Amino acid sequence: MKNKKQLLIAVLIGLGFVILPLLIEGYWIRVISSIFMYGVVTGALNIIAGFAGYAAFGNVVFFGIGAYSTAMLMLRVGFPWWGGCVIGAILAAFFAVVVGFPVLRLRGHYFAIATLGINRAVEQIALDWGSFTGGGKGITLPLPQMEIQSFYAMIYFILFGLLLVTLLTNFAIARGRLGYALRAIRDDEDAAEASGIFAPSCKVIAWAISAFITGLTGGVFAYWFSFIEPATVFDIMIAVKAFVMMMLGGAGTVMGPVLGAFLLELISETVWGQFLTIHMLILGTIVIGVVIFIPRGMLHLFRQRFSLSALIRNIKNQSI
Repeated sequence: MKNKKQLLIAVLIGLGFVILPLLIEGYWIRVISSIFMYGVVTGALNIIAGFAGYAAFGNVVFFGIGAYSTAMLMLRVGFPWWGGCVIGAILAAFFAVVVGFPVLRLRGHYFAIATLGINRAVEQIALDWGSFTGGGKGITLPLPQMEIQSFYAMIYFILFGLLLVTLLTNFAIARGRLGYALRAIRDDEDAAEASGIFAPSCKVIAWAISAFITGLTGGVFAYWFSFIEPATVFDIMIAVKAFVMMMLGGAGTVMGPVLGAFLLELISETVWGQFLTIHMLILGTIVIGVVIFIPRGMLHLFRQRFSLSALIRNIKNQSI
């Protein structure tokens, strides 16, 4: 009965988002689309950071690879945008596999620093290879041949679809053998390997899946904004925001990272615009508050409060 209620609620929320573009337009279409995008990026990060416990702060490198691959394929080869997105995602996943086997041998802050270095190195290549990538001047993609409102609505539904795919992927991993293996690695990698789990392969697979989803999102971003530059698509703040969103919602859960993305990005778009000079201070305050007060995320807090309420009700019923 409980699962049926949860499924019904999920279906109603999904239908609400399908109908939403008929009720809003312009600015709010862009805001909700941005929330979907960060929900996808955060959900992808959750696969390697939430389930496996590997702090991939440089995960934004896959976002940039997907964006530049889409742009280059559209401009240099004449690919359709969707073909560029798919190939860009595949290249991002392949890059994750290539660098994953040596880099994922590192643990803790060593791995986090290594991913930051990888992101910075790839960003520098995009800057220095100006004759091909446009360098610091950036590169402009072909404008879509459709009305602007129709284009924004299309991006809205594409990102919403990617969000659903990301949720289903997280759900499948969480309930499957890979999810159990990743959680074992997160809790104690040495013990997991002693139990027969081949940790290197599990970690590389998780990072490749995360990279594919992130790269696909980067390609959609490039087509959406029609202009990209290294400082934008390799911006480490994308990864920082994704980590805060994941922690806020609940790392290692299916719905938690998406919940965190919705809350933080909605705050970002509606409140931080009034505090342009101190919005980083606000972000830092949120990070400190999450770590101190809700280290396991809002989803765990809600479940805990719900369980406590149910326990109190049961005690009262028994006493009566």
